[in-house]
Amino acid sequence: MQQLDWTILILTLLFIVFYGVWKTKGSKNVNDYILGNNETPWYTVGISVMATQASAITFLSTPGQAFNDGMGFVQFYFGLPLAMVIICYTFIPIYHKLKVYTAYEYLEQRFDLKTRSLAALLFLFQRGLGTGLTIYAPAIILSSILGWDLTKMNIAIGTLVIIYTFTGGTKAVNVTQKQQMFIIMSGMFIAFYLILSYLPEEVTFSNALQIAGANDKMNIIDFSFNPESRYTFWSGITGGLFLALSYFGTDQSQVQRYLSGRSIRESQMGLVFNGLMKVPMQFFILLTGVMVYVFFQFQTLPINFNPNSKKTIATSIYAEEYKSLEEKLVVVSEEKKQVTLDYAHQLNIDRENKVLKSRIMALAEKEKGIRDEAKVLIGKADKKDKTSDADYVFIHFIINYLPRGFIGLLLAVILCAAMSSTASGLSSLASTTVIDIYKRNLKGEKSEKHFVNASKFFTLIWGIIAILFACIGTLFENLIQLVNIIGSIFYGTVLGIFLVGFYIKYVKAKAIFWGAVVSQITIFFIYYYTIHIYPSGDEKLGYLWLNFIGAMLTIILSVLFQYILPNTKKEAEAIA
Repeated sequence: MQQLDWTILILTLLFIVFYGVWKTKGSKNVNDYILGNNETPWYTVGISVMATQASAITFLSTPGQAFNDGMGFVQFYFGLPLAMVIICYTFIPIYHKLKVYTAYEYLEQRFDLKTRSLAALLFLFQRGLGTGLTIYAPAIILSSILGWDLTKMNIAIGTLVIIYTFTGGTKAVNVTQKQQMFIIMSGMFIAFYLILSYLPEEVTFSNALQIAGANDKMNIIDFSFNPESRYTFWSGITGGLFLALSYFGTDQSQVQRYLSGRSIRESQMGLVFNGLMKVPMQFFILLTGVMVYVFFQFQTLPINFNPNSKKTIATSIYAEEYKSLEEKLVVVSEEKKQVTLDYAHQLNIDRENKVLKSRIMALAEKEKGIRDEAKVLIGKADKKDKTSDADYVFIHFIINYLPRGFIGLLLAVILCAAMSSTASGLSSLASTTVIDIYKRNLKGEKSEKHFVNASKFFTLIWGIIAILFACIGTLFENLIQLVNIIGSIFYGTVLGIFLVGFYIKYVKAKAIFWGAVVSQITIFFIYYYTIHIYPSGDEKLGYLWLNFIGAMLTIILSVLFQYILPNTKKEAEAIA
């Protein structure tokens, strides 16, 4: 990195922090600190909802996901627009009518305190871990590329976010996310343009798409009913729907964003905006990753994008064998470059050469085989070293191929994304802790100032916990999948609780509580025996189905328990 890159990076981050502090200092009451005094316009609600979900993991891992597996991941989001409609017409009116600070307050009014506490604790556990990952993801990548100490990176990113979130609460999160999303999308569009400009002159955008298709990267929709496939149309429209319903409808990090809206209509418009824009945004990010793949068809492909793996193998007994694989890959890459150029020439005269296309596919398989062999050697050299390099693909391109100035801008994009999602996470963790745990169990009356200070205190505490999570994290096969897997384990049960509360009025507190407990334990077993113990890609059940199964289990078990568990006198009278 050059001085210009450092200047752009540092000034961008300092602007976000100081702008957030300057615009939002001085919250006087809980409503102001947690809900921004309900002054947020619909477009800010929509941008804030998008920015909360679009963490650094999105912009680091999603291009790498597309580089390896193509566009199929976009099916993950197919259920999201429908989920937005359901939330707008069911969840939002209820939350606003009850004037709640958190989603879990509703559960005590509908059921009882222990059900509210169960849902709140499930949220705190998974969101606390997820917030740590939003810090850890950019930290581990950037520390590898820049040579910085990982722990110091975790602390630096976490501290920057804590400063303005501690000072301004939800209002600070909302106002900074507008600036962050502008920086993020500007940077991504510039990166996309530069990738296309780096392709050979004879390779048009249309040709690039066809080259990607020849390499099986443009298979957008899979209509198969195979439950072992991670991403299909059906898993996206069902499991993805239930995940989106739970995340946007019951996860406080999102609920808090639209509860700060000026009115029910403003909150609804914000979510509809998110529903309309989210799928195209993810499609564009995936397409960027596919274009990076096409770019490397005309460059020497690294045998592994993770620089740590290269260091690991260099000092091992497998160094010579690894070097031999690198030499084989260079030969294959050179041949593939020429075949791909020939294929592009044929496309320019409106004629697709099937022989060349078949040769491209064969070389791609050979290329993949060599890279897989290298991963095996890396695993042998150090069993703790995660051999997948998908999370390093995009950052490798940024550091090694972008011109001066743009490197700093794209690194700012990654860190802004980390800060936006981390800030939402900390704000929601603090509000849930204060409203659902601390205030609900506190005896005696306390002033508004007391609870504002408590919210700030728990923002700081959760910030420290998130940093600690980040410091002990380990790199998964692909970070964006790790975040979604964690969510899928917990979200289905929580969503089931809310769906019973909204739609099945005769189910009471004892039945829903034990239904949720049994459902969550069952999901742990299903995850362990169908997903966790299998190598990536070999699992017996796509993780998206956990959302659907968890919600359905909770609903069915709660209805069953309502009839077989002995009811309290109050519940029996309510049913009668």
